[in-house]
Amino acid sequence: MDFGFSPEQEALRQEVKQFIEENVTPELYAEIGGDDEGGASPIIKELRRKVADRGWVGISWPKEYGGQAGSRIDQYIVEEEFARAGIGVGGAGSGAPAILAAGTEEQKQYFLPGLINGEITLALGFTEPQAGADLAGLQCQAVKDGDDWVINGQKMYTSSAHYSTHIYLMARTDPDAPRHRGISIFLVPMDTPGITVRPLWTIQNNPQAPRGTTYGTARTNETFFEDVRIPESCLLGEVNRGWYVGAMGLNLDRVGASRYLISVQRDEDIINWVKENDFDGRSPAEDPAVRDKLAELWIEAQVCRLMTMRSMSIVEAGGEFTYEGSAEKVFAPEHGVKTSESITQMLGPYGSLLNGSPSAISDGIYAHNLMGAFQSGINHGSVQVMRDQVARRGLGMQRA
Repeated sequence: MDFGFSPEQEALRQEVKQFIEENVTPELYAEIGGDDEGGASPIIKELRRKVADRGWVGISWPKEYGGQAGSRIDQYIVEEEFARAGIGVGGAGSGAPAILAAGTEEQKQYFLPGLINGEITLALGFTEPQAGADLAGLQCQAVKDGDDWVINGQKMYTSSAHYSTHIYLMARTDPDAPRHRGISIFLVPMDTPGITVRPLWTIQNNPQAPRGTTYGTARTNETFFEDVRIPESCLLGEVNRGWYVGAMGLNLDRVGASRYLISVQRDEDIINWVKENDFDGRSPAEDPAVRDKLAELWIEAQVCRLMTMRSMSIVEAGGEFTYEGSAEKVFAPEHGVKTSESITQMLGPYGSLLNGSPSAISDGIYAHNLMGAFQSGINHGSVQVMRDQVARRGLGMQRA
């Protein structure tokens, strides 16, 4: 199996790199790092419009919905280069594949072109105070009232809810059904009366994490729904089948450049730093223990890449995608935690200094990475839950 890139794909990569060099400015990074609007700020919206005009968003999506009907690998290449630059250029996370798979024709025609051109953005409304890793325990309710649904409840960690146009919401629609079966998904406009968004400031807020930090976002949110009335057209897929729609979307969202880079970019960063810097005239690269550990981490990073490319190849070939995303979600985040801890050990006390400290290395990025590393084992499905998915779907094991 050849996971190399074709000459045409390498040319695409160079084109994207050149675009980033010409269009991603310090002013844009300042907007990303200090704004309260996120993707809604004018300078970021203008960049995303330029990217969409190039046909670089939703490359693999069908043409009738604004995509290019192109290669998933091409889409991966574009997303990888922008992710390395710290820029999100669309894709809508787990919402887009769920809409493609389960949406009505009207929903596809409305949401997908809007997601491509940046006019529509989705916040993820899954986690609740008592239902995170055990998502099936969610209590936010949607009750049918005539032709409408009325939603009441609370969601946590709705990170982009303060600037998104819609929330991709999972709610309980049949409280008497088994936990995984009485759940539905709704695409709810954020300007609907009864929705309140309150900020939750993270550990990365003060001091603010430097650009490039893994999970360095200063703000997330909690979102409240009080008698929020929405029409039937907001329902995505069948009533009470939302668990399966959501799981499918999450599984596909775990495959791609941004997830891969979350786990391995810190490997690249520390190797580049070690090559170019020293402590008191002595390079860490001269230490055999450091060299051995970096080699071990680099090999594991390539395993992460190969797992991603395997999953991408299955999707590209139209194959059945079952446990592969879950396996990737176990190996890669745990590798990321291991790397963050190892870097802290290599750098000694300097590796614990945060942004703003006089002797901090690379603006404290390695210390901030360590603070965010363990989050990756929970986000988009905990590694414990993912192991269960691998056991049952991949190995055919029965529940205990």
